[in-house]
Amino acid sequence: MCRTQRLVWATCALTETYSLISMATSSSDDAGVKCSTQTTPSCRLRFPAIGLVAVGLWLTPAFAAEGDTLQVMDARVSASNDIGVDLPLLMTIRNDAAEPDALLRVRCPFANFSEKHTIDRGEGAPAMRALKLIPVPENKTTELKQDGFHVMLLQTRQKLVHGEKFTCAITFQKAGTKETEVQVSQTP
Repeated sequence: MCRTQRLVWATCALTETYSLISMATSSSDDAGVKCSTQTTPSCRLRFPAIGLVAVGLWLTPAFAAEGDTLQVMDARVSASNDIGVDLPLLMTIRNDAAEPDALLRVRCPFANFSEKHTIDRGEGAPAMRALKLIPVPENKTTELKQDGFHVMLLQTRQKLVHGEKFTCAITFQKAGTKETEVQVSQTP
């Protein structure tokens, strides 16, 4: 769920809650019994409605803050006329949070699998090595590129044509899953 969807959801929930409260406080019972002495239908509505308002107000800042702390931008993969090939998924990740995060998983509709990789430059030629996660430092921008950290999309299911766009699910340890648009470009 993207930030906008969360804010709309929270706004709708608060609007409905305020409606419930106004209904509960404006309705009166026929016997004129006060809520403090006897439980009436109007009393039963007031207390859950007040609880919903408290939860809604508590969640709304969390949705807004969480949506702003980690952003995935400029996600791209190179075009390919072949099916069943492995291609690097490159992107920029901006983490404005006070704590580090980590990229855990990527799911794209046009690839069977994905692996997180880095390039080792030890003795001899550079070599690609699989990782369990890609670290995303706090208050920094991390560039996933071919000669460093990147995600490898394995066994593509279709040809990838320049200009196409796909939505991939990118899962982070703390920020959760981010639905991200991936652009197919001539060069990554």
